[in-house]
Amino acid sequence: MPASRLLPSDDALELIKLTRELVAKELQPQAAQAEAEASFPRELFRTLGRAGLLGLPYPEEYGGAGLSYEVYLQVIEEIAYGWASMGVGVSVHTLSCFGLATAGTEEQRQKWLPDMLGGELLGAYCLSEPHAGSDPAAMTTKAVLDGDHYVINGAKAWTTHGGKADFYKVMARTSANRNGISCFLVPADTPGLSADAPERKMGLMGSATATMRFDDVRVPVERRLGAEGDGLKIALAGLDAGRLGIAAVATGLAQAALDTAIAYAQERETFGRKIIDHQGLAFLLADMEAAVQASRATYLAAARLKDAGQAYSRVASVAKLTATDNAMKVTTDAVQVLGGYGYTRDFPVERFMREAKVMQIFEGTNQIQRVVISRDLTKSTAGILTIVPQN
Repeated sequence: MPASRLLPSDDALELIKLTRELVAKELQPQAAQAEAEASFPRELFRTLGRAGLLGLPYPEEYGGAGLSYEVYLQVIEEIAYGWASMGVGVSVHTLSCFGLATAGTEEQRQKWLPDMLGGELLGAYCLSEPHAGSDPAAMTTKAVLDGDHYVINGAKAWTTHGGKADFYKVMARTSANRNGISCFLVPADTPGLSADAPERKMGLMGSATATMRFDDVRVPVERRLGAEGDGLKIALAGLDAGRLGIAAVATGLAQAALDTAIAYAQERETFGRKIIDHQGLAFLLADMEAAVQASRATYLAAARLKDAGQAYSRVASVAKLTATDNAMKVTTDAVQVLGGYGYTRDFPVERFMREAKVMQIFEGTNQIQRVVISRDLTKSTAGILTIVPQN
């Protein structure tokens, strides 16, 4: 896959501005009601696809925009600012296209990527299992070769877009070797593939999450991505990029919470003064601002390493860890700033707090991020090169 190009800064700002306008017009007005009703916004994904926002980091020849991750992640942040479920959805869809874009043959890319990147086909990612969440190599879902098809049996838990997606990127065991896992692109209408009832979650109710069942699901050999046994490598490489998406989502959510808290603090008065003029609360808001800025800086630093073709796995984990922990802190503090009103559903900050929690869990828990970071530190104590983006 050709290297991504960096947009000139003016064009990047224009894209982000257009995204912000689309989010304000199309996403934000629907977010609160859809979250309250657990309504999945399928048509909005088509809207984003038609606007070119579902294939930003992928090559233009397949229907993408060929943009850098640095720009793509800022667009993700804007989407999540307006509606976290949509930000997560775009990040997961991008992850579900990763295996095809990076490990697929030219014929496979030409055949399937354009519709995936154009928003006509929405993707999901099937890796975790009920007993094998943080340890994907322990998965038991099997794909057995039978002539010119693989027969897949098993279950995949915590599938974002489960039951709503048009295709599923599936990791399944093809040999007894611990790492004997392969990657498949499975259409949603394949016989034997079904979804359990959606999970009853704390937050992100607009994002469908379900266990996917594979009962003698027959998948043509041509839908295997890469060679047999390449699946875990594809999955882990994709997770590095996916963690940056979640870091950007968490940052957008935290920014929305901070802006809501600031607006409230500028209007609410106690003891004859706006509460933002009380030093105790002003310092709390200052700490929230510092946390949001730190989150943004870490995910952008990791994105620049990725765009430069340098190792970025450690920094991706740092970004995911930092941004999601900060989002939990900032959204909790936003509830505190609003006081009793923050605890009610009349204001959005209680929803923001509920949505932030899961970001510390998916795409690898923050405890797993610490494992990744600490293991990488044992390999080298050298600092990470700083990449200066070129306009």
